[in-house]
Amino acid sequence: MINPKDFSAFLASRRSTRDFLPTPVEANVIEELITDGLTAPSWSNTRPYMVAVASGEVRDRISADMLRRAVVLTGFRVGSLADKIKFLFTPKAWPISDHSMIAAYPVELQPRARKVGKELYGLIGVPRGDKQAREAQWMKNYEFFGAPVELFIFAHKDLGVHAANDAGLFSQNLMLSAHARGLGTCAQGAAVLWADAVRREFKVPKGYKLLYGIAVGHPSDALINSFGAERLPAADITVLKA
Repeated sequence: MINPKDFSAFLASRRSTRDFLPTPVEANVIEELITDGLTAPSWSNTRPYMVAVASGEVRDRISADMLRRAVVLTGFRVGSLADKIKFLFTPKAWPISDHSMIAAYPVELQPRARKVGKELYGLIGVPRGDKQAREAQWMKNYEFFGAPVELFIFAHKDLGVHAANDAGLFSQNLMLSAHARGLGTCAQGAAVLWADAVRREFKVPKGYKLLYGIAVGHPSDALINSFGAERLPAADITVLKA
């Protein structure tokens, strides 16, 4: 039996990795992570998710494709008038993902998002008003932060939130398994803005929608990897008795 305090400490020690070493992760290790992910519970044991494993040349092609599109999108966001016009005439750069990524966070959740952004960028010395520097950091998403492996998680559209929930349970087990092996991971919503770049490389079954990506690799000693997002007290999410 695992000591509960040791287990709690292990969970609390997991952090999102945003800078990886180029050291390869062997295919059998990725298979072990996926196998551990599959120990998570699932809606009627349907396992309504699939994983596309991008490494080597496939990973590089997807990264290069997304980077090209991200450069144009960044020009629209912070560039000149000419950059904005270029974006309008480059449909491939439009962020048309399988799920909407544009809607604002609910008002009551926005303070948490702003806080983590402020603290993360503050740690690496990027001022809030420096749009170019912030965009440069955002662009690293499409290099998968240097990770040699990017996992793309798909969920079946016909099970809706249940498929997304099952995929989340699977992914959490997978990321904890990676952490136990000394590997780092980073769940990436930004990696799904252009799902067609992923589908071009994989035979994704009909009905599966791209949910997010997960970068996997060996963490570097970069300062950004020391960042730890605030862990909320249990009382903040516990519903009180009416």
